[in-house]
This record gives sequence, C-alpha cells and structure tokens, in this order.
Amino acid sequence: MEQHEHLTIAEYQATAESFRDGTWDHDVSQNRDALVAAMPKIPGKILDLGCGPGRDLVAFKRQGHTVIGLDATPAFVEMAQQAADCEVWQQSFLRLELPPETFDGIFANASLLHVPRGEMVRVLKDLHQTLVPGGAIVISICRGDDEGYSVRPTGSRYVVGWEYETLTACLEKANFEILHHYYRPPGLPCEAQSWLVMVARRKVLSC
Repeated sequence: MEQHEHLTIAEYQATAESFRDGTWDHDVSQNRDALVAAMPKIPGKILDLGCGPGRDLVAFKRQGHTVIGLDATPAFVEMAQQAADCEVWQQSFLRLELPPETFDGIFANASLLHVPRGEMVRVLKDLHQTLVPGGAIVISICRGDDEGYSVRPTGSRYVVGWEYETLTACLEKANFEILHHYYRPPGLPCEAQSWLVMVARRKVLSC
C-alpha cells in the first residue's frame, strides 16, 4: 500500500465514530438523485465507492436499488455492513478488483479526492469497466488545484482538488461521456461553492 493511502486510512480509522456522527445527516440527496436519473435501469445495481459508514447505502437501498459498498477503512466497512445490511468490499482505490459490466451506477461522493492526480485516469478506467454499457457515475469532489496532505490533530489525509476542465479531461481519457455538472453547496455564488459534481456515463459503442 502506498504511504499516502496508509496515512489516510489510518486517520479515518482513528476518527471513524466521530466522522459517522458528523456526516450522517449531511444532505447529499441532490447527488444521489443525479445518479439515479442518469442510470440505464431503475431500480438498478449501485456501487457506493468510498461508502464510509454507510449513509448513502441506506438511502439507495430504501429506494429499492441493489447496493454494494466499497471502502478501504476497516471501521467503515464494519459500520456500513451493520447500517445497510449489505455487502461491503474492503479495497483501496489504487487496487480495485471489480467485476466487469456489473453496475448500473457508481456513487463516488467525496471519495476520489484521495486519488493522486497522476493515478486518476487509471482508476477511472477501472470504474469504467465495471459499469454496464450506458452505466452512470457521479463524482463529488473538492474544487481546486492543490495536491497533498491535509494535516489534522488525528493524522493526515491525502487530498487532491479538481476543476471541471481538469476532471473532464480525465473522464474523457477513460472513455466516459460527460452528461452535466454542477457545484455545491446550492444557493451560493459559484466562487463560494467548494464542491464540483460531475455526472457521466460509460459510452455505448455503436454497431
């Protein structure tokens, strides 16, 4: 495991309970709705990439979708399994082992921001192959062009910022079609919206 992964996972592991308590009531229904609207089948099969304690697994499951979580932090895997009563895979983003053409949607909410800039296209290609043709992905990611460690009292998280133009280039290299994008939190001037949300899908090859 890369050093930045080890440090990031260790920080989440050390703060798992407080992270769950502090984020469980965050309203990201806008992002979940954007994924479902773009999926080729409803209800469908959804991979929650970086599922954390399982908040969005629970929400998707209540809507009737089949859900599988994925997270590298052991405490989050256990929490998500208990909360959503579903399968949760313990994997890191740089070593994904995903079944081909399985998911109608991938929900990557505040998770791919931990992938180094130079590895993003490779990771997106891994995600591309596990989607069914026409399958959708929603990526919520912090804005900016910085890359490095966010130092906290409990450790460090490796964080990378992206803007529309730079992330679009990576998605296109991984053979995704951009459907639309927006910024969050809603209701603020664009310069004050710190999150970029990209909605894309795996291209359907024409005969």
